[in-house]
Amino acid sequence: MVDHAKGRSILITGCSSGIGRCCALTLKARGYRVFATARRPEDVDSLKQEGFEAYVLDLRSSASIHQAVDKVFEATGGRLYGLFNNGAYGQPGAVEDLRREVLEEQFATNFFGTHELTARVIPVMRSQGEGRIIQNSSVLGFAAMRYRGAYNASKFALEGLTDTLRLELKGSGVEISLVEPGPITSRFRENAFAQYLKHIDRDLSIHQTTYREMEARLLKDGPAVPFTLGPEAVVSKVIHALESRRPKARYHVTFPTTLFAVLKRLLPDRALDGLLGRVG
Repeated sequence: MVDHAKGRSILITGCSSGIGRCCALTLKARGYRVFATARRPEDVDSLKQEGFEAYVLDLRSSASIHQAVDKVFEATGGRLYGLFNNGAYGQPGAVEDLRREVLEEQFATNFFGTHELTARVIPVMRSQGEGRIIQNSSVLGFAAMRYRGAYNASKFALEGLTDTLRLELKGSGVEISLVEPGPITSRFRENAFAQYLKHIDRDLSIHQTTYREMEARLLKDGPAVPFTLGPEAVVSKVIHALESRRPKARYHVTFPTTLFAVLKRLLPDRALDGLLGRVG
């Protein structure tokens, strides 16, 4: 057990696989009391079988959010040290092909649900005089790429909200950080492809040729892009954000994230557009 973790609890969303699952396992082994949540009951059952205190938490549902948080507070006596907002998904598609309800659905999980959960735990952390909130963002939270408009918009919004919260939480003892991963091994592509099939009609779109290329990339075995890292690379940043006396405002995880953060500061918008257009 790590001294920093002793007696401290953390709530993690999106623990069915990938970053969330890896983070839950690592922090539990490190000595944290981990409350692992997932949207589907079968995933929660799997987490319980692995020894986690696990609950259903669907970020699209206010009732689900409040029920899960109430259960966590009941288990901890009304305390919570950490929140890792990891749950999210990607909705591929050209912006002009995104119906309003598709964009609303993307924001319901990636932004509104995350906000509601965060606002629910802040008063408890304030009353404790300490707490750590970690938002899992993306390189796409500050660098826009084609055919990822819904996800770009939700993560850009999350970054703006988090920057504002950081200012408003100053002096409260509650620290908030953004983790910006970039390409990480997970089921993200698989889940994104399912959303693409559900909401985008390729054959009726002006972008159908690009969609065919995108389908091949989403279905490709192995890493879709160079510099892809395993989820443990994200977990190391989460640990720093939880345990450092002065956690960073932002944690870049992969080389592409660091590179594009630098290029965004240095390049004119049109030059950056040209580069991102080739990457996307």
